[in-house]
Amino acid sequence: VLVNNAGAMSKAPFLEMAFEEWRTVFTVDVDGAFLCAQIAARKMVEQGEGGRIINITSVHEHTPLPEASAYTAAKHALGGLTKSMAMELVQHKILVNSVAPGAIATPMNDMKDEDVEEGSMPNIPLARPGHTQEIASLVGWLSSEDATYTTGQSFIVDGGFMLANPQYKPQ
Repeated sequence: VLVNNAGAMSKAPFLEMAFEEWRTVFTVDVDGAFLCAQIAARKMVEQGEGGRIINITSVHEHTPLPEASAYTAAKHALGGLTKSMAMELVQHKILVNSVAPGAIATPMNDMKDEDVEEGSMPNIPLARPGHTQEIASLVGWLSSEDATYTTGQSFIVDGGFMLANPQYKPQ
């Protein structure tokens, strides 16, 4: 099993996004995932027993994050890479999926698990950020023998964020 969980983010309006920032986000979020997955998949093919590749994307694989065009584009790219790998690697019994978290209590979001409080994020239907364990448990399932009929999918774990997308603010 390979879990691609590295991520970088840079927020800046599209018209002000420096190319260097754009490349940094893509280097970590897409290039790094590609290289790790390719190395792991080659080893899995060599071993001949199949395997699992799980890419951690973001809800922003599916919906834009305002003033974060590089992050949004990188997560969309990783979602597309997930599907392409799933199609090509299935012949080797390698299943490839992505997990698309919403607001999770991680350092990237300036939160810790103990910061998760009911009602702290009222714009999200479940009104709180997620616990890292809520993502880890899905990764565990995708890694298990119970998920042998699952490939090429993106699993959104976001407390209902995608239902409301409270980040959209018309000008």
